[in-house]
Amino acid sequence: MKKLVFLCAFAGFLLPFATLAQSKLDGTWKLDTNQVHDPKPLVILIRDGMLEQDESFTGLPIKIDGEFHPVSGDPRVDAVALKIVDARHLEINSQKNGRLVEMVHIELSADGNTTTETFSDSTTSPTPVTGKEIFTRVAAAPPGSEAFSGSWRLDKLEGMSDNGITFTFKAEGDSVRMASPTGQSYTAKLDGTEAPFHGDPGITVVSLKRSGPNTYEETDKLGDKVISVSRMIVSGDGTTMSVETHDLRTDRTFKFVAVKQ
Repeated sequence: MKKLVFLCAFAGFLLPFATLAQSKLDGTWKLDTNQVHDPKPLVILIRDGMLEQDESFTGLPIKIDGEFHPVSGDPRVDAVALKIVDARHLEINSQKNGRLVEMVHIELSADGNTTTETFSDSTTSPTPVTGKEIFTRVAAAPPGSEAFSGSWRLDKLEGMSDNGITFTFKAEGDSVRMASPTGQSYTAKLDGTEAPFHGDPGITVVSLKRSGPNTYEETDKLGDKVISVSRMIVSGDGTTMSVETHDLRTDRTFKFVAVKQ
């Protein structure tokens, strides 16, 4: 089952907005978990004891036997272990360089139309990000597959720990400084010049540019490869930020809102 596609996208963009004259944007911001949208369904296929389809990983199928197996496609993890506990419960654990970095427990509702994914994610920080993702079924499981299979739509986030949805930024001269509780940071100019992105194995380079009075664009790279592009619109009073991020790896577009604290 999918794990934190949304959170990876959110961590990947982490808000680069600021201009020299807009000190009202400086401060601490938090994601509004009631305003998160991912319109593209997530397709999962588990059949004959194997994970055959999941956009989180390449190198499928993966045997579901509770043992760790190597995966690729996500620089934050390099091995995954899946275990079907019973007809309604699935466990997914992920490692990076032999260290456990993600734990996900998936519970399928009695009617099979909802999944609740409780997670602990320390892929970018020793202090884990925790919370729940609630998915609703939009297409049935294929014949002969496990009930976890099918197409799923992210409906809401619940109980998110503050370290996963909070960040600060500040204009410093002709640059923007961003920092998050999970250790991600960068300092970049608003002229499109590339700058290092620190604290995330999935992002190495960031560039920012202003495309309108209150509109900003960020491009994130892993090495020379563009992995996500974000468009951010800041409200006139500086209290909210509407964000649309396109994840090129999964061809998925996320929309969410951040609120100044």
